[in-house]
Amino acid sequence: MKKASLISLVLLFTQCILWADPIPDISVADLKLAIDQGKVAIIDVNGPQSFQKGHIPTAIEFSSSKNKLDSLLPSNKETLVVAYCGGPSCGAYLKGAKAAKELGYKNVRHLSAGISGWRKAGGKIEKP
Repeated sequence: MKKASLISLVLLFTQCILWADPIPDISVADLKLAIDQGKVAIIDVNGPQSFQKGHIPTAIEFSSSKNKLDSLLPSNKETLVVAYCGGPSCGAYLKGAKAAKELGYKNVRHLSAGISGWRKAGGKIEKP
């Protein structure tokens, strides 16, 4: 009986997490296209040390920029804004995504592949 209750609790918790994440995903291919077209603002939530080692081109380093994010993002609130962190199991991206939503951006996405998936797919890496 205890095991069944624990399993039910874990399943319920997992569903709550999935429902609580209102940020739609974007694929690496779609992000590459948006970068090539110059139609995206990118938020890197991996932290300054990771950012220094390499990030997606044009990305904004979130932790040092969160207080001035409104001046770094485009004025057009319809602009695609993509937040990412380390990879599929990382949830830190949500800080950047929520910050953009709170500033009024309407097209906020999550690169769930993260920087690890970006690198694996052969995406360009930029260093400061």
